[in-house]
Amino acid sequence: MPEQTATENIGAEAIAECPRCFKGRPLCVCDSVAPIENRLALLVLQHPQEQDRALGTARLAALHFHNAVVQIGLSWPSLSRALGRPIADPARWAILYLGSASAEALHAEREVIALTRKGEIAEHQRALLERIEGVVVLDGTWSQAKALWWRNPWMLKCQRVILNPARPSRYGRLRREPRSDTLSTIEAAGLLIGSLEKRPDIAATLNASFERMLARYREVEKTHPELTPKPKRPDLRRRKRG
Repeated sequence: MPEQTATENIGAEAIAECPRCFKGRPLCVCDSVAPIENRLALLVLQHPQEQDRALGTARLAALHFHNAVVQIGLSWPSLSRALGRPIADPARWAILYLGSASAEALHAEREVIALTRKGEIAEHQRALLERIEGVVVLDGTWSQAKALWWRNPWMLKCQRVILNPARPSRYGRLRREPRSDTLSTIEAAGLLIGSLEKRPDIAATLNASFERMLARYREVEKTHPELTPKPKRPDLRRRKRG
């Protein structure tokens, strides 16, 4: 029997998915993931319609942390149910959600800004952020994140935060955004946890992993475009400051 070519091998491998990141084997970069000993827990809530397995980063982000959970759905009765824990105090958790925010908050210079329920910059930023035990990141387009926010009233008990990254997302042309100042889930999680833990190495590690994923995607895109479908609509995941 003749040997399979590299092209045929990739086609065969594409049928199987990695059980960790759920991407087709040719797109998987899990073998390069180095787990991080994180103090803050990570909870990623993914909208059911946001399952772009080719360019999605939710599971790749979670793989980097020892204390991370990814849930797919629309609503959970409480933070503890979403985490699968008997007890969890949402007041000790931060949630990354833009929503409505004041102009002052959107132009603040801090990497992580704690907001009031009115979307204004909260007083005592350091005290509010130092008491955080975990972070919630909503994975989906802006409209999908909004749906998750409104379907889960317990999120109002969390400390709402937005981000102010120094550069736009590394997605570039691969994911056309309505705004140039959005972030992928892995970039947002890295910046948020790294800033709160005062560990820039966390953001650097996740960004490097994201860049490897994008490089792998571009390689496969050239020879097997069927494995790298283009998004059908713009994706507004994380605005530059949220």
